[in-house]
Amino acid sequence: MRSDLEIAQSIPLIPITEIASRIGINEDELEPHGKYKAKISLQLLERLKDKQNGKYIDVTAITPTPLGEGKTLTTIGLSLSLNKINKKAVACIRQPSLGPVFGIKGGAAGGGYAQVLPMEDINLHFTGDVHAVGAAHNLCAAFLDNHILKGNAHNIDPQSIVWRRVVGVNDRFLREVIVGLGGGENGFLRETGFDITEASEVMAILALTTGVSDLRRRLGKIFLGTTYEGKSITPEDIKVAGAMAALLKDALKPNIIQTTEGTACFIHTGPFGNIAHGNSSILSDRMALKLADYVVTESGFGADLGAEKFMDIKCRYSGLKPDCVVLVCSVRALKMHSGKFEVVAGKPLAPELCKENPQAITAGSVNLQKQIENIRIFGVPVVVAINKFETDTDRELELVRELALKYGADDAVVNLAYSEGGNGARELAQAVVNAADKPNNFNFLYPLEASIKEKIETIAVKIYGADGVSYHPLAEKKIKQYTDLGFDKLPICMAKTHLSLSHDPALKGRPKNFTLPIRDIRASVGAGFIYPLCGKMQTMPGLPSSPCGEKVDIDETGKIKGLF
Repeated sequence: MRSDLEIAQSIPLIPITEIASRIGINEDELEPHGKYKAKISLQLLERLKDKQNGKYIDVTAITPTPLGEGKTLTTIGLSLSLNKINKKAVACIRQPSLGPVFGIKGGAAGGGYAQVLPMEDINLHFTGDVHAVGAAHNLCAAFLDNHILKGNAHNIDPQSIVWRRVVGVNDRFLREVIVGLGGGENGFLRETGFDITEASEVMAILALTTGVSDLRRRLGKIFLGTTYEGKSITPEDIKVAGAMAALLKDALKPNIIQTTEGTACFIHTGPFGNIAHGNSSILSDRMALKLADYVVTESGFGADLGAEKFMDIKCRYSGLKPDCVVLVCSVRALKMHSGKFEVVAGKPLAPELCKENPQAITAGSVNLQKQIENIRIFGVPVVVAINKFETDTDRELELVRELALKYGADDAVVNLAYSEGGNGARELAQAVVNAADKPNNFNFLYPLEASIKEKIETIAVKIYGADGVSYHPLAEKKIKQYTDLGFDKLPICMAKTHLSLSHDPALKGRPKNFTLPIRDIRASVGAGFIYPLCGKMQTMPGLPSSPCGEKVDIDETGKIKGLF
């Protein structure tokens, strides 16, 4: 089969104005960026405010292999198949990060015949939203240091500063840095570091905001550090919040693109699911729900990460509730979770992993069982999508289906969208329609009134399966500080490895008898959550030995090759 890029480049594109018109977007609500991508004016929400919402479907996954199991592909493929069965559907996905694109995983625009286009633009600079986030974030960092250098009118303690800088690629050498070398006009010495742009609180705010005034308010509340007296310092205090909002004026507007079958897809914001909340924007979901009968949105990584954050953070701020969850799994991932096989990104699968092995699937299915349980905790119907890979046998696929039903899924269906597009996921689409019509008892995992520790421990025990939680002295100090500052009623956004239900990526399946270690806690007050760091979790990824970027190039005609 051809590569994803070859398939994408072989499909004739339709002008984005026509794609938008098909789903009811007026011409004056569209701001084209060239012929095949555009931004959507927020005026659309005002025009359609009285229109009933469509059904809301969230796509998540079991704990994936380092290669990924096709969650974005399933999100796009399901939207294609819903349209095939005469349900007006729109997908809402996150913008890919240059980190994975040039790092381990490669692009994130779907795959095979269930992709969004133009694939090259989407995986690279697109409409510049990520750059706007980085500019706003780093402007705040520059204003903060400059304020201290130029007299420090607010009496800010430089040692209290928690606002790091960001850059949009994986670069482990920037995790810990010293700024201000040279003294004098060069600044003052201070230890700090860089996060990847998608982990920026500004990105999280952009994804969770509900409009211009709310964006401006949230940016002004960001916690940067404290004064020597212990008072919190914000961008509002150092007079940079307005400039940050101005830089994000256009990034606030969702983007519209097309699928491989000429249907509409919204793509907006890109917070990581293992570091940040891992969901596309509330604004894009709200728009889509007014325009479509079914909206298929995506949560980053496994149900223990993006989906839990979708429920407990995104749904709290949007006021929306899901009608159904689709849980993506694969034969190879279940085999890996047996603990008998190792999967390494960038390396071919071990031959043994490609052979029929029902015993390994059964052993590894405990991860599927736990993730189904995790969705059920929120009271929402769940359909398992079994993404088929070429080495899977019919016997293995049927076993996964039987296990999923045994573990409490409403249905379990083999997904062939990669090779067949929308036609390959018709059965999945009908299963989702059926599940979304079932009674829904959606509820949050914890009350906001609980303490910071109570909320952390609820997630650790109920979602991850931990016996309990341990706190590094720094984390204990931060909990007291944030409680004293009045941040303790915010929801929790755990930063944890996506490769295990636990904090340790080596622990596969359904880990038991472990304690979740919290080494640090950050406060994303503008975004509206508390941000514990579990185990060795880093907020700046590193590059592998053979980065995906080594294969990317451009030919003499300007055509991109080797992207994915």
